[in-house]
Amino acid sequence: MNTDRFCSLDSEHAVVTGASSGIGREIAFELARGGADLTLLYCKNKAGAEQTAEQVKQLGQNASIKQLDISCTAEIKPVIDSLFNSDAIPTIWINNAGVDLLTGKEKNFTYAEKLQLLFDVDVRGTVLISKLVGEYFLHNKQGVIINTGWDQAERGMAGDSGELFATAKNAIMGFSRSLALSLAPDVRVNCIAPGWIRTSWGESVGNKWQQRVVDETPLKRWGTPDDIAKMVRYLVSKDASYITGQVFYANGGAER
Repeated sequence: MNTDRFCSLDSEHAVVTGASSGIGREIAFELARGGADLTLLYCKNKAGAEQTAEQVKQLGQNASIKQLDISCTAEIKPVIDSLFNSDAIPTIWINNAGVDLLTGKEKNFTYAEKLQLLFDVDVRGTVLISKLVGEYFLHNKQGVIINTGWDQAERGMAGDSGELFATAKNAIMGFSRSLALSLAPDVRVNCIAPGWIRTSWGESVGNKWQQRVVDETPLKRWGTPDDIAKMVRYLVSKDASYITGQVFYANGGAER
């Protein structure tokens, strides 16, 4: 049980997509520290999800894993229905999963293939999940949804990756604002737009990129997955009960 009353998540049950590694894993840990039990959704990395679940249990909370390919529309409703008809009904939903176009085999896809993949996962998958989860939350008269944007989506970034991610993440940022209005006052929806976060890609890039991050970030450092996780914990807690329909830029003060 969480002994820190601020941002307490006692008696909450959170679902985190993309929790096998990186930001999603840290979000799971932070929510567990707050007192929440977890369901971790994964697509391919079952071993990573199992590892996250085991560490959540070491923090004293319950954790289970479930597979969901967000790009497969037919899978979404059965999985969500099963969660909301279980003994551990979700009260918090974190849409963290997204396409990695920088480190995996997808970096070699064509521009059109990357665009389609981003649409399938980051846009369509997130929208359909949020709509269905939102309906359940409305019925239960409680719930919080957090979606994931990108801090450079609105101001733009040159290059294929910038164009592609801006297209997808602007869609989610705008959708989150509108969904919040649709679900108010019983359900809250917010979006976090991370800046330069040091995940596996950030750890592998050379000095040119390391210097770019410092130059573009007033706080003069990379963000960490833990920085995002702590913001998520606050936004899903009752201490943030007056906050909905917002996009929060977690980017060390970079211009936007």
